[in-house]
Amino acid sequence: MLLAIEAGNTNIKFALVNSDGTPRARWRIATDARRTADEYAVWLIGLIELEGLDRNVVDAVAISTVVPRALHNFQTLAEKYFNVTPLIAGRAPLEYGIALDVDEPHAVGSDRACNAIAAHAAHDGDLIVISFGTATTIDHVDFRGAYKGGIIAPGLNLSLDALVAAAAKLPRIAIEAPDTDNVIGRTTESQMLIGIYWGYVAMVEGLIARMKSQIGRPVKIVATGGLAALFQQHEALFDAVDPDLALKGLALLWRRSAKEG
Repeated sequence: MLLAIEAGNTNIKFALVNSDGTPRARWRIATDARRTADEYAVWLIGLIELEGLDRNVVDAVAISTVVPRALHNFQTLAEKYFNVTPLIAGRAPLEYGIALDVDEPHAVGSDRACNAIAAHAAHDGDLIVISFGTATTIDHVDFRGAYKGGIIAPGLNLSLDALVAAAAKLPRIAIEAPDTDNVIGRTTESQMLIGIYWGYVAMVEGLIARMKSQIGRPVKIVATGGLAALFQQHEALFDAVDPDLALKGLALLWRRSAKEG
């Protein structure tokens, strides 16, 4: 069974993936580049056992990370506790296998590449993949599966943190979908939520419209990322929402590599 590790700037997702590519179990932990392999092992092996499984079910480990400092400890985790040499997304033999049609292909994050791979495998035609995480990324994947580039914007939580840090009298609020579509807030908290939430919806709608116009062909919109669930009520905005898109792309990479090997 594959242990897939997808490390973002805010959270790290671990998943046990069946041979057909479906997740058997998944867990999330806050990103901390200082966390050691031993700390990961105590936490992760305990969770595997809670699933009624033994650590020996893991016979492969694949890693996607945008946090370079964390990579060494993931590699040590795989080698010391699961007795396997991990595969790293973007490096031989786990190369992406898609065209990175941008000016700096080496700078494309493995999360965005894995999102592109999984989205293209699940949907036909041109795609816009929106990932709501620490940053919000909006990427174009063409009908052939090539990554064509995209947009990077501050994420929801990052925007809220900057607002609260810069304005002394504003309170910290929880980000959630507002109860109504009303955009005239009657309290400080409601006004902040409207600005963050509906402002973000408006930004995404505007950028999607601009990107669609530039692509010039029919496009499907796929949303992912830890905060994607906040926007699921906007059915007209997205054609699909899949929080596990990057994990599925990583698992698909590993399966292709295993077949080629």
